[in-house]
Amino acid sequence: MRIIAKRTLKEFWEKYPDSEEALRAWYDEALKENWNSFHEIKEKYRTASVLGNDRVIFNIKGNKYRLIILILFGRGKIFIRFVGTHTEYDKIDAKNI
Repeated sequence: MRIIAKRTLKEFWEKYPDSEEALRAWYDEALKENWNSFHEIKEKYRTASVLGNDRVIFNIKGNKYRLIILILFGRGKIFIRFVGTHTEYDKIDAKNI
């Protein structure tokens, strides 16, 4: 999959260094994938939640952080829509971010 934009992840892990290893691992794994459905994502990431509106939430670092992506299966693209703490996550509209 093509992931847009890694910079968002990097900026987050610079602010929260304990997230770097987990975010890099997620990025490296997702980059190698060729997902065609939400079911395929759930097979690999059982704790991921499908939100609808082409968005998926991943629990990062033992659910300490949240990562929301928008995925376009037909184009093989993932857009990083949000990465943050649970407090930050509680303040957003996850389905529309």
